[in-house]
Amino acid sequence: MEAYLDITLIITSIALIASVILQSKGAGLGGLTGGDTGAVFTARRGVEKLLFRVTIGLSVLFFLLALLTVLITG
Repeated sequence: MEAYLDITLIITSIALIASVILQSKGAGLGGLTGGDTGAVFTARRGVEKLLFRVTIGLSVLFFLLALLTVLITG
């Protein structure tokens, strides 16, 4: 059981990293370092909105898997 949780946790973390990188790809280097690009806030639409929701889902799944792993391994 622990091996399956570890594998699932690794796959989820890789997917979470990829989704965060894909989100920040359009922000430019200034957005990655926290600099202000001067852009006005725009609503997320289409693929950007889907990627945002997938990232939230993956982060919740990662958190729950990490808690479950800690509880099972004691």
